[in-house]
Amino acid sequence: MVTAVQDSPLTPDEVLRFVARLQASDLDVDAAAGIDLISALETVKCASVATQAVVTDAVATAISNERRERGKPKAQWHNGIASQIGLARRESPNRGGTHLGLARALVHEMPHTLARLKAGELNEWRAMILARETACLTVDDRRTIDARLCADPATLAGAGDRTIEGRARALANELDAASQVKRRAKAYAARRTSTRPAPESMGFFTVLTSMEKMVCMWATLRRDADTIINSGGDTRTRDQIMADLVFERITGASAAQGPPVTVDIVISDSTLLAGGDTSAYMHGYGDIPSDVARQLIRDTLDSETHVALRRLYAHPKSGALTAVESTSRAFPTALGRLIDLRDRTCRTPWCDAPIRHHDHIRPHSAGGRTSAENGAGLCAACNYAKEGEGWTAEAWRDKRNARHRYRLISPTGHSYDSSAPPMPVVELYSSTIENVMITGLFDDDAA
Repeated sequence: MVTAVQDSPLTPDEVLRFVARLQASDLDVDAAAGIDLISALETVKCASVATQAVVTDAVATAISNERRERGKPKAQWHNGIASQIGLARRESPNRGGTHLGLARALVHEMPHTLARLKAGELNEWRAMILARETACLTVDDRRTIDARLCADPATLAGAGDRTIEGRARALANELDAASQVKRRAKAYAARRTSTRPAPESMGFFTVLTSMEKMVCMWATLRRDADTIINSGGDTRTRDQIMADLVFERITGASAAQGPPVTVDIVISDSTLLAGGDTSAYMHGYGDIPSDVARQLIRDTLDSETHVALRRLYAHPKSGALTAVESTSRAFPTALGRLIDLRDRTCRTPWCDAPIRHHDHIRPHSAGGRTSAENGAGLCAACNYAKEGEGWTAEAWRDKRNARHRYRLISPTGHSYDSSAPPMPVVELYSSTIENVMITGLFDDDAA
C-alpha cells in the first residue's frame, strides 16, 4: 500500500537525496523481493518521466511568456528552448525538441496518458507512440483517443508497443481518415539518407523513403544479384552482390575502385610507417584499427587514386590537436579542416550531429578572432540556438592535457562543457609528435 503525500513543491535537492539513497543502497534481496524492487523502480522511472514532462512544459511556458511580456517578436518566443531542455537531459537539441513536443502534448492534450505515465502503467516510449500516432489529428480527436485508450487503466493493461501503436492508428483512421493521408505526405517529405558505424570497421547506409519505393529498390537489387549469380563465375553471396550494387549505382564506380570522393584518415607516423598499433581515425566514421587503416592506404596507393599527406601536430601525451600544416593559400579552408578534424562532431555536449558550421565562440562582432582557439564545429541547429538571446560561450586550453575546451552557457546560467577528442598519437616523452593525415584518399577530382 502506497500513500501519496503532497505537502510542498518538489525540489532538486529532494530528488538528489532520493538518488543518493538509491546509490548507497545495499541490494542483498531474495528473488521475490528483487522482482518487487525492479517493479517499484520501473514505477519510479515512469513517474519521473511524467514529472519531467510537466516541468518541461512549465519551463517552456515561463520562458516564452517572459519574452512575450518584454515585447519580443513572436518568432523569438520559443527560440533555444528545445536546446535548453536537451542539455538539461544530457541529450542533443534534436532530442530536446522531441521531449518538449511530448511534454506539450501530454500536459495540454493528453491528460489521461499523462495520468497513466504518472501511475507507472505506461513508460515514456509508449506515451511517445500514442503522441506520435495522434499528432496529425485535431486537438478534440486526440483527446477522444486519449480518453478511449487511457482513461481506464485496464484498456492497455499488458499491451505491447505494436498493440498500442495499432490501436491508436485504428482509432485515428476511424475518427479522421484524411489526417492519415496528410500524415503520409508529411512522412514522405522527411525522406532522407543516413549513416552510422557498425562493428568491425563496417557501417550502415540507410535510406528512408516510401514503402513502394523501398520494395521496388529491394526487388531490383535482388533480381540483378540473381542474374549475376546465375551467370556463374562469381564467388560472392547474394547479400554481398546486392551491397556492392548499391555502392556502384550510387557512385558510378565499381566496388573495387573505391569511392570517388575525399576521405580523410588520421594516423600516427609510427603506426603508418613502423607498424605501430595505435588506432587511426577516419573522418565521418570514427576510430578504426591500425591494420585496417594501413590496408586502406596500401590498397589506395596500389590504385590510380590521388593521395596527399598533410602533417598534423598534436600534444605528445594527450593527443590534443595544436596545428595543421596547410598546403592551401585559402586560410579559412585550412582552418575549417583543422576544426573539423579536432572536433569530429558538433561540440555541443551530447550532440553527435555532423559539423555544418564553423562558429566563432566569442562572436566576431564582439572582437572574436577567426582562429582555431575561438572556433568550434557545430551542427546547424546548435549554431542557430546559440545565436539566440541569452546564450554565451567561451573557450580555453585544458592545462592538464592541452585539449581545446568549449563551454556553453544557457540563458538560465547553466553551463555545459565539452573537450575536443584526442588525436590517435603514440604516447612519447618528446616535445613534439607528428600525426600524418592521409588526405585526398579516393579523390577523383585531383589532377
